[in-house]
Amino acid sequence: MTPTTNLRVLKRSTAVPRPGDIFFMQLPNDHYLFGRVTIADAPRTSAPMPGSNLIYIYDRQSQTPTPQLADLRPGRLLIPPVWTNRLAWTKGYFRTIENRPIEHFDLLRQHCFCRTLPRPDAPKVFLDETGNQLPHRIEPCGVWGLVSYRWIDDQVSDSVGIPRVPEEDE
Repeated sequence: MTPTTNLRVLKRSTAVPRPGDIFFMQLPNDHYLFGRVTIADAPRTSAPMPGSNLIYIYDRQSQTPTPQLADLRPGRLLIPPVWTNRLAWTKGYFRTIENRPIEHFDLLRQHCFCRTLPRPDAPKVFLDETGNQLPHRIEPCGVWGLVSYRWIDDQVSDSVGIPRVPEEDE
């Protein structure tokens, strides 16, 4: 049976993510990547979907599941910030290891997300983390929408140079 992701299943969790949670994921080369919850269980008024979690995933790989806290900075993002649900935790792909209060230097100065409109010829709209429109794109710019753990797996795989796991036929 082919795996559905490159990320390894670690330990399933029913714990609700909280702002400041630091988590890890394991790649097929046995290295670990780290992430952080910056907003948890966001209301619909300020997120693409109710209950969304805004996470950062950092570029530092480690041979142990213990992060170097100095590496967990916005200048070290592997992919742009993403909005996701709790499935990566409940299925065991993300494992929370600790919670630390978020300081101003832990966050990007400005979050930016691109919202695509239904018409292909429509201009792109850029939003901040609360859904307010920005005058222009600011890097790193994520997607204004809820993404799955599988989407995150594909983006992480692309960024670290691992071939994506093929989609299974229905």
